[in-house]
Amino acid sequence: MAKLYNSRVSNLLHPHDATDTEHFLELARGVLDIEADAVRGLKARLGSSFIEAHRLILATRGRVVVTGMGKSGHIGNKIASTLASTGTPAFFMHPAEASHGDLGMITADDVVIAISYSGESDEIGRILPIIKRRGAKVIAITGRAGSMLAKEADIHLDARVEKEACPLELAPTASTTATLALGDALAMTLLEARGFRSDDFAQHHPGGALGR
Repeated sequence: MAKLYNSRVSNLLHPHDATDTEHFLELARGVLDIEADAVRGLKARLGSSFIEAHRLILATRGRVVVTGMGKSGHIGNKIASTLASTGTPAFFMHPAEASHGDLGMITADDVVIAISYSGESDEIGRILPIIKRRGAKVIAITGRAGSMLAKEADIHLDARVEKEACPLELAPTASTTATLALGDALAMTLLEARGFRSDDFAQHHPGGALGR
């Protein structure tokens, strides 16, 4: 461990020359390989929990409320946007703002998708009991099946990855890519189940090149 740490410190103190193009190309290729492997790794773990989540959202009379903190929140925002534009009413709720009034957005008819790779987000942990008391169902997307969020949710979707693509193994990279892909898979199965077609998409997305 000490040897690995010293090697990392050495790399920080003696960074590669900015003109070392082959090194940076190799690093970039490695990032793409790690993230591609992370997405492929999800396929073998898709099963009954995914179908339960799909059916729960399809049957809900309310909306899908997506929440997550930090990088998980950015991914959650995109998942909510994709759901909304493909026939599943959805919006993003910031978990910190939720404690200051935004919990009023949630009704008993809604489904909440809570995203936290560790499954231990303090901000989500504080609002989860209130969401559940309100009667909304909770789908958790985490990388740890034994985490607080995974245990407290009605349905848990496993988004764990073997490793992050960050050379420091710190920045969420492969894990956020995998979570986004899992959200896309959920949105596309819902689109198909609803019989959503290009004309419907045009109604939701009248602007820009896609709208045209």
